Amino acid sequence: MSETPKVPTPRVNPETKPFWDATQEGKFLIKHCNACSEHYWYPRTMCPLCHSTDTTWRQSSGRGKIYSYSVMRRAPVPYAMAFVTLEEGITVMTNIVDCDLDSIAIDQPVRVIFRQSEDGAAVPYFTPA
Repeated sequence: MSETPKVPTPRVNPETKPFWDATQEGKFLIKHCNACSEHYWYPRTMCPLCHSTDTTWRQSSGRGKIYSYSVMRRAPVPYAMAFVTLEEGITVMTNIVDCDLDSIAIDQPVRVIFRQSEDGAAVPYFTPA
Protein backbone atom coordinates (compact mmCIF):
# COMPACT_ATOMS: atom_id res chain seq x y z
CA MET A 1 0.00 0.00 0.00
CA SER A 2 1.15 3.50 -0.73
CA GLU A 3 1.61 5.92 2.12
CA THR A 4 0.22 9.43 1.87
CA PRO A 5 2.71 12.25 2.30
CA LYS A 6 1.68 14.80 4.90
CA VAL A 7 -0.04 17.80 3.41
CA PRO A 8 -0.55 21.24 4.88
CA THR A 9 -4.03 22.45 5.62
CA PRO A 10 -5.48 24.01 2.48
CA ARG A 11 -5.91 27.77 2.35
CA VAL A 12 -9.59 28.54 2.41
CA ASN A 13 -10.92 31.70 0.81
CA PRO A 14 -14.50 32.91 0.26
CA GLU A 15 -14.62 31.35 -3.23
CA THR A 16 -13.56 27.88 -2.06
CA LYS A 17 -15.10 27.81 1.45
CA PRO A 18 -18.22 25.85 0.33
CA PHE A 19 -15.93 23.21 -1.22
CA TRP A 20 -13.85 22.78 1.95
CA ASP A 21 -16.94 22.82 4.18
CA ALA A 22 -18.40 19.98 2.07
CA THR A 23 -15.22 17.90 2.34
CA GLN A 24 -15.72 17.88 6.12
CA GLU A 25 -19.03 16.09 5.39
CA GLY A 26 -17.42 13.62 2.94
CA LYS A 27 -18.74 15.40 -0.17
CA PHE A 28 -16.75 16.36 -3.27
CA LEU A 29 -18.28 19.45 -4.88
CA ILE A 30 -17.63 20.80 -8.35
CA LYS A 31 -18.77 24.02 -9.95
CA HIS A 32 -21.50 24.11 -12.59
CA CYS A 33 -22.18 27.03 -14.91
CA ASN A 34 -25.88 27.71 -15.36
CA ALA A 35 -25.20 29.85 -18.45
CA CYS A 36 -23.28 27.30 -20.55
CA SER A 37 -24.37 24.14 -18.66
CA GLU A 38 -20.79 22.94 -18.18
CA HIS A 39 -19.02 21.64 -15.07
CA TYR A 40 -15.56 23.01 -14.40
CA TRP A 41 -12.59 22.69 -12.10
CA TYR A 42 -10.85 24.50 -10.23
CA PRO A 43 -13.70 25.99 -8.14
CA ARG A 44 -14.07 29.71 -8.73
CA THR A 45 -16.91 32.19 -8.98
CA MET A 46 -16.59 32.93 -12.71
CA CYS A 47 -16.93 30.17 -15.30
CA PRO A 48 -13.61 29.86 -17.18
CA LEU A 49 -15.48 28.64 -20.27
CA CYS A 50 -18.00 31.43 -20.86
CA HIS A 51 -17.08 33.96 -18.12
CA SER A 52 -20.55 33.90 -16.55
CA THR A 53 -20.90 34.41 -12.81
CA ASP A 54 -24.18 32.44 -12.79
CA THR A 55 -22.59 29.35 -11.21
CA THR A 56 -23.64 26.83 -8.57
CA TRP A 57 -22.04 24.06 -6.54
CA ARG A 58 -23.00 20.48 -7.39
CA GLN A 59 -22.04 17.28 -5.66
CA SER A 60 -19.83 15.04 -7.78
CA SER A 61 -20.30 11.29 -7.85
CA GLY A 62 -16.68 11.09 -6.71
CA ARG A 63 -16.01 8.39 -9.31
CA GLY A 64 -13.71 8.60 -12.29
CA LYS A 65 -10.84 7.06 -14.22
CA ILE A 66 -7.14 7.73 -14.21
CA TYR A 67 -6.25 9.78 -17.29
CA SER A 68 -2.50 10.03 -16.57
CA TYR A 69 -0.24 9.50 -13.59
CA SER A 70 3.33 9.64 -12.34
CA VAL A 71 4.90 7.88 -9.36
CA MET A 72 7.34 10.00 -7.35
CA ARG A 73 9.82 7.44 -6.05
CA ARG A 74 12.63 9.78 -4.98
CA ALA A 75 10.46 11.50 -2.37
CA PRO A 76 10.99 10.55 1.29
CA VAL A 77 7.60 8.81 1.08
CA PRO A 78 6.92 7.64 -2.51
CA TYR A 79 3.54 8.74 -3.84
CA ALA A 80 1.48 8.90 -7.02
CA MET A 81 0.14 12.06 -8.64
CA ALA A 82 -2.57 11.67 -11.24
CA PHE A 83 -5.06 13.40 -13.45
CA VAL A 84 -8.46 11.82 -12.85
CA THR A 85 -11.36 12.39 -15.23
CA LEU A 86 -14.57 12.39 -13.21
CA GLU A 87 -17.84 10.92 -14.44
CA GLU A 88 -19.02 14.52 -14.82
CA GLY A 89 -16.38 15.03 -17.53
CA ILE A 90 -13.90 17.30 -15.78
CA THR A 91 -10.32 16.36 -14.98
CA VAL A 92 -8.74 17.03 -11.58
CA MET A 93 -5.17 16.69 -10.35
CA THR A 94 -4.92 14.50 -7.26
CA ASN A 95 -2.99 11.80 -5.45
CA ILE A 96 -3.76 8.09 -5.73
CA VAL A 97 -3.59 6.39 -2.32
CA ASP A 98 -4.26 3.09 -0.56
CA CYS A 99 -2.81 0.91 -3.28
CA ASP A 100 0.40 -0.66 -4.52
CA LEU A 101 2.02 2.11 -6.58
CA ASP A 102 3.01 -0.47 -9.21
CA SER A 103 -0.63 -1.47 -9.72
CA ILE A 104 -1.81 1.97 -10.91
CA ALA A 105 -2.90 2.05 -14.57
CA ILE A 106 -4.37 4.41 -17.13
CA ASP A 107 -8.20 4.10 -17.30
CA GLN A 108 -8.27 2.46 -13.86
CA PRO A 109 -11.54 3.27 -12.04
CA VAL A 110 -11.06 5.33 -8.89
CA ARG A 111 -13.24 6.93 -6.22
CA VAL A 112 -12.76 9.87 -3.90
CA ILE A 113 -11.85 9.42 -0.25
CA PHE A 114 -10.98 12.04 2.35
CA ARG A 115 -7.95 12.20 4.63
CA GLN A 116 -7.26 14.58 7.45
CA SER A 117 -4.51 17.13 6.93
CA GLU A 118 -2.07 17.95 9.69
CA ASP A 119 -4.49 20.60 11.01
CA GLY A 120 -7.62 18.48 10.65
CA ALA A 121 -9.06 19.65 7.31
CA ALA A 122 -10.54 16.93 5.09
CA VAL A 123 -8.51 16.69 1.89
CA PRO A 124 -9.75 14.70 -1.13
CA TYR A 125 -7.65 11.88 -2.56
CA PHE A 126 -8.55 9.08 -4.93
CA THR A 127 -8.17 5.34 -4.49
CA PRO A 128 -8.82 2.39 -6.84
CA ALA A 129 -12.53 1.57 -6.94
